[in-house]
Amino acid sequence: MPEIEPNPFRGNGILQEWPLPASDPAPVSALLARCPKYAPTPLRDAPDLASACGVAGLKIKDESGRMGLGSFKALGAAYAIARDACDAGGEPPSAAGRTYVAASAGNHGLSVAAGAAVFGARAVIYLADTVPEAFADRLRAKGAEVVRAGATYEESMAAAEQAATGNGWILLSDSSWEGYTDPPLAVMEGYLQLAAEAVEQMPEPPTHILLQAGVGGMAAALAAHFRAAWGDTPKIVVVEPDAAPALRDSIRAGHAVTAPGPVSCMGRLDCKTPSMIALAGLSRDADSFATITEDEARDGVAALARHGLATTPSGGAGLAALIAGLPGIGAEARVLAVLSEGPEDG
Repeated sequence: MPEIEPNPFRGNGILQEWPLPASDPAPVSALLARCPKYAPTPLRDAPDLASACGVAGLKIKDESGRMGLGSFKALGAAYAIARDACDAGGEPPSAAGRTYVAASAGNHGLSVAAGAAVFGARAVIYLADTVPEAFADRLRAKGAEVVRAGATYEESMAAAEQAATGNGWILLSDSSWEGYTDPPLAVMEGYLQLAAEAVEQMPEPPTHILLQAGVGGMAAALAAHFRAAWGDTPKIVVVEPDAAPALRDSIRAGHAVTAPGPVSCMGRLDCKTPSMIALAGLSRDADSFATITEDEARDGVAALARHGLATTPSGGAGLAALIAGLPGIGAEARVLAVLSEGPEDG
């Protein structure tokens, strides 16, 4: 059974000196209205899976087809690059002459590559040695240059930051740290479109929201908008691998910490250090933090597949927690979860 801990900082948060995630999706919606690839993703009703999990209802925001990239992250870095291109003026908008560099444990890199390609920029993506070569090939197919660096996401991030400084490139991370806040704020702002769509698609607010997290960018952005739209009523649960509980351990400590652990099969979520902006937001907005094991993640993916919902251990982590018997969610619960990416071969 997943472990879950309440958030003692709910409502006030920690890291008050840090900027908080944006909650207004209007700027994102306005820009996406100009993008021919944009379309809302479906909110799926899953009554059979809800029954199997012992809850009254289950809605799943399915990001597996998002803008041809198969992940919610299509809304992040690509939005930040689009905003840069529009801010530069000119018609059509262009980011020609710019090089964006990022580290990626998964789909953030695809979003950087796609955004750079659309607006005429160069993308260089740093990958840790643990990231599968098949993913590197997907990045190259989008026009990105791939550099291998380090054994962990954190080491690849350090290499990307060094390359940006040494070459005058634009570091576009989905994480944040001291002295680096504006680009990740823009990336997180892009994720608000997912939340805005879900609010429009829901006939009534859910009682519980399950949000999986790596560095925490998606979870923090969605939680900020859900609080703005629905107030304090839904219980928001953040789900992490027990091999990388960076947010939970930071909440325990009352400040950001690095959570050591083995490599996780939830590779997109296998981030040992949280985004400071995400931690600030989630410490205010999340009701609790849960962890799931590797076996629970794999079993969850298999169960989702049986219900016609193909994804990865990362993309289905929130749902896997529910399937594994997440404490505190009773028979009357109406749950909202995010299937944040499609299968590896999708």
